[in-house]
Amino acid sequence: MVRPMTETNLTSAYAGESQAHMRYLIYADRANQKGYPNIARLYTAVAYSEKVHAGNHYKNIQHKGEVSTFSGALFGSRTVEEDLQNGIDGEHFEVDEMYPAYMEVAKAQKEYAAEISFRFAWEAEKTHAAFYERALDAVQNEKDLDLEQVGVCDVCGYTVEGEPPERCPICKAKKERFTLFS
Repeated sequence: MVRPMTETNLTSAYAGESQAHMRYLIYADRANQKGYPNIARLYTAVAYSEKVHAGNHYKNIQHKGEVSTFSGALFGSRTVEEDLQNGIDGEHFEVDEMYPAYMEVAKAQKEYAAEISFRFAWEAEKTHAAFYERALDAVQNEKDLDLEQVGVCDVCGYTVEGEPPERCPICKAKKERFTLFS
């Protein structure tokens, strides 16, 4: 049985990643409607990455029944710029605060499967903020993002522009395990 504090962190991470998945799909629709098809494609790829993270966390949750979760979701954006800033802020929160704390708790509690799930997400999230910062710069210059094919690792959610590597740098999955968004 997963210890209660790690279990709480897993359920909260699951909730946050699930909400990010849906929020990014909504943002993709808005970007597409506003004439930013590459930003829409980026959101769709990152939404898939968030789904991978949510799935990994879910697999480690052992609690049966109803639980309450906490997630630092951002709401209220209405423009592509605001969406991108929400994405940047959310990704920085996960990278700088949430996942480092969750990993430390899982490590201290010797919950190694949860620690791996958190580490996979943490490493993958690092790329998302950089993508969104590039996209925000493009929108502020009244352009769509110049974006090549995007690949997402089906195992850990690592997100890369261009040709996926032979092995994922996070989880070592083979190139064939990447889903491509072109």
